[in-house]
Amino acid sequence: MASEGRRRPFLKRGIQLAFSLVIVVGIFAYAIPRIADYSAVMDTIGDLSPIEFITLFAAMLFNLLTYWLANMAALPGLTLPKSAVVTQTTTSVANTLPAGGAIAVGLTFQILNSWGFSAQSITLYIGVTGVWNVFVKLGLPVVSLALLALTGQVSTALVVASLIGLAVLLVAVALFTLALSSEPFARRIGDGLGRLISWFRRPFRKPAIATLGDHAVDFRERTIVLVAGRWIRLTLTTVGSQLALWLVLLLCLRHVGISEQEVSTLQTLAVFAFGRLLGAIPITPGGLGVIELGYIGGLVAAGGNEAQVVAAVLLFRVLTYGIQIPIGGVTYMIWRAKRSWRQQPGEREVEAEVLPA
Repeated sequence: MASEGRRRPFLKRGIQLAFSLVIVVGIFAYAIPRIADYSAVMDTIGDLSPIEFITLFAAMLFNLLTYWLANMAALPGLTLPKSAVVTQTTTSVANTLPAGGAIAVGLTFQILNSWGFSAQSITLYIGVTGVWNVFVKLGLPVVSLALLALTGQVSTALVVASLIGLAVLLVAVALFTLALSSEPFARRIGDGLGRLISWFRRPFRKPAIATLGDHAVDFRERTIVLVAGRWIRLTLTTVGSQLALWLVLLLCLRHVGISEQEVSTLQTLAVFAFGRLLGAIPITPGGLGVIELGYIGGLVAAGGNEAQVVAAVLLFRVLTYGIQIPIGGVTYMIWRAKRSWRQQPGEREVEAEVLPA
């Protein structure tokens, strides 16, 4: 019975891996070639000048920097080199493994804990960055469609979609605000989540979870302190990281020859915004294949040449997804080797209220 229980996680991961592989292979071997021939795509990329490659590489590095700054804003005491290491290492895991996001969270705890950060500080960091990223991912499509509507580049259907997105964003912000403003409300949310998780655990004979209400109250208190002093920095760095990522996509499109007249800057922003929402669905590691197909479909529908669009999107994903994996391998080795950064868990116990905002 025990051996069967041990085999179950491996079987589940094997199924997840097989499912992801089928989707990825199907998209890259069947779906994308029906849009543009890979030989034409490679010819388009081969026509880029050295200056264009340099500007793309510089934009990629700037994008990485913005993510490091955003994480520093959410975890007081985290330095730029350490932010680079933890960000790139966990991103590499999330981009390569089935259920990589959950594994990356565990690795985040392990890395930050080894540097002396307390479990409470790490939980707060993960929670706040997650909330801010959700808000931005929900808000960006609304903003992009609103801008398109103001310039007459959007249909009535997209305006309706924008209004629905705005409603969802407002509800999410309202719930978050209520959770921060009311301790009983925060406790009810925690208890409700605990009951929901316990219901899913019951068939596996796992014990019920009865402490999420207390954890929610503790999280609320710590979040209030952090957000009160850092909400502007959190917002600016999170929005900046998303816009820097979009800049890489925009440069790829322009460098392969797609003009403003074919696909406008605002149209690229809208496609990017909805692609980011699509990537939040954990179908494949890092949205591999799914995001590419979403971007390609949106940009071709907006008026881009098929071969040029595919070339731009694949180049964009190499720069912002593919290259993260080897970088993450290097930063993982840095974490393992950099013993001078190690401290006992909780030794740093960095509290937001005693640090400058």
